[in-house]
Amino acid sequence: MLCDGRIVCGCADPYGHRVLGDVRSASVRDVWSGSTISTLREDLNAGGSQFCGDCPLKLPLKKDEVPVVRSLDAGPLPSRMYIECTAACNISCNQACCAPETGITRTRQAGMLDFDLFRRVIDEAGASLVRIDFFNYGEAFLHKRAVEMCEYIKSRFPQVYLYTSTNGLALTDAQARRLVHSGIDEVTFSIDGATPESYVKYRQRGRFDIAIATLRAMADEKRRSGRDVPFLNWRYILFKWNDSDAEMARARELATDIGVDRLCWEITDHPEDAYSRRFVPGSAELDSIRHEIWDDNNLGNAIPGAMPRARIDVRTPWPAVPGMPLRARAGRPLQVHTRVRNLSTRAFPAQATYGRRLVRLGAQLCAADGTILDRDYARAWLPQTLGPGDRADVPIEIAAPEQPGRYALKFDLVSEGIDWFERCGSTTTVKPFWVR
Repeated sequence: MLCDGRIVCGCADPYGHRVLGDVRSASVRDVWSGSTISTLREDLNAGGSQFCGDCPLKLPLKKDEVPVVRSLDAGPLPSRMYIECTAACNISCNQACCAPETGITRTRQAGMLDFDLFRRVIDEAGASLVRIDFFNYGEAFLHKRAVEMCEYIKSRFPQVYLYTSTNGLALTDAQARRLVHSGIDEVTFSIDGATPESYVKYRQRGRFDIAIATLRAMADEKRRSGRDVPFLNWRYILFKWNDSDAEMARARELATDIGVDRLCWEITDHPEDAYSRRFVPGSAELDSIRHEIWDDNNLGNAIPGAMPRARIDVRTPWPAVPGMPLRARAGRPLQVHTRVRNLSTRAFPAQATYGRRLVRLGAQLCAADGTILDRDYARAWLPQTLGPGDRADVPIEIAAPEQPGRYALKFDLVSEGIDWFERCGSTTTVKPFWVR
């Protein structure tokens, strides 16, 4: 939803070229099931749509590739929404499509999202929403009631995963601390540099000291009040002027000192005269930080020791013999005993006030050659939160497949709703699994 109430396909439409409807004159339900989006779904099933125009998210079908046919029944309401408070911004990012100089604000029919309109949309769609991304183009917290909007969402629909991204410059210290108590689940700060001099080369008219102070205020308030949310990210775009070992090390130190949950680098090819020449695709330098890249996985972390790492020892049968298969009868349960050890400097939470990021042991069913057949085959709770270096015995019950044969089980930890540890380089344990 753009700040003027028009509904577009998603965040890849900065200037509002692909409009699906307008909630100023229709309900969310009307837009979601209206003729424009219904025709779009039909066209996509047929292989493409002229409505998509220059959308950067569309991918051409390969030669002889058949388009994926999805159900035309998308339900009465969407499960995820982006909400744009404003397209205005308090800084000008170098050659960005949303910089004020591009005239993006003139593509909106209102400067700020009307609060009553916002409330009506949330009241209608909130029960069906799983996630709200509380940002789009512009700086969300330039809206005077943005923090109140976050409070409204979480008070009315606490099950919604509420996420926002900010440059951190529009929030006062008091507002930043109030946002912590709103119940918002995750906040990403875009701070591209570890010194004022490098930061301002991209975030023109920005203030590094203010952005860092706002991030520090949120981390401090979260710690002081004993809250486990919001999860605080520091996202750092690498450019040719901020990608030195010294400056990246400074960012790691700052993130550790502040108490950030996650620091990640982002790779870009824009602006053409500014992108990092050091970390280009295919380079050894990029490979050395691969798991710390924002788009590589959802758990990677550039803070020293914070990358999730675990060791999983399978202790069934006992005594464990390398290469000895697990055995079970078809359709019967098998109790597998494991010992899990935390090899990172961050705790693995077993309990929390929220549903995501709880760490559990998972077993993935694979074919004998390692091909994954069922990634979510079995789960087991940790008996307690595992601190750095801690270990725990974790039994997990495996239901043997109905079809006899030779399989394999891959054991890994999973941060629920986020990602598997293997995706950021943690070692898994694979055992042959013979079913009679």
